[in-house]
Amino acid sequence: MPQLPITDIPITEIPVSALIPAIDIVGTFVFAISGTLTAASKKLDPFGASVIAFVTALGGGTVRDVLLDVRPVWVQEEKLLITVFVSVMVTLFFRKQVEKYRKTMFLFDTIGIALFTILGMEKALRMGVSPIIALVMGVVSAVFGGVVRDILCNDIPLIFRREIYATACLAGGVAYLLMRKATISGDVPILVAVGIIILIRVLAVKLKWAFPNLS
Repeated sequence: MPQLPITDIPITEIPVSALIPAIDIVGTFVFAISGTLTAASKKLDPFGASVIAFVTALGGGTVRDVLLDVRPVWVQEEKLLITVFVSVMVTLFFRKQVEKYRKTMFLFDTIGIALFTILGMEKALRMGVSPIIALVMGVVSAVFGGVVRDILCNDIPLIFRREIYATACLAGGVAYLLMRKATISGDVPILVAVGIIILIRVLAVKLKWAFPNLS
């Protein structure tokens, strides 16, 4: 029997992974830490750091939800706002300890884009959009908060530089769609797709993979 396209599967029949709520919290937490550290490096005050943490952690998801014509998740549930607040407090009070683990923070940021890519795609798919649009929504969820953070901090957004960043999200997103279409059960598609994004991003930095500049 031929497999139905993803968008032909009734939303109520698509199982919701138990990992999704955890992904939301963990991704928000690590992105908020990343935003707070960036604000601290620019010598912003605690309020400024909170704003940067907020847009870093929730900006991408907000843009995604607006494009999908739904209320942003943080407006519906306060847990994400609380997560951002806790993350800012932890980073500010333990800044010296956190800054000792800059390389670990790079890994956290990488984990964040991986988690938010899949989270954004899953939410979009459950709303019945096409797989390609869901892929775009996943990338928007993952990188747009960082774009706003860099603009507010007067930096060139990372996705506009030579580094392989959004491309890693696209690769993991395509793999996730293929596994969903193949009806691979359980959390395997999520774990594999997240692993692909992290692996590509880490290798790109370690091996200095980059796209050529336009001349």
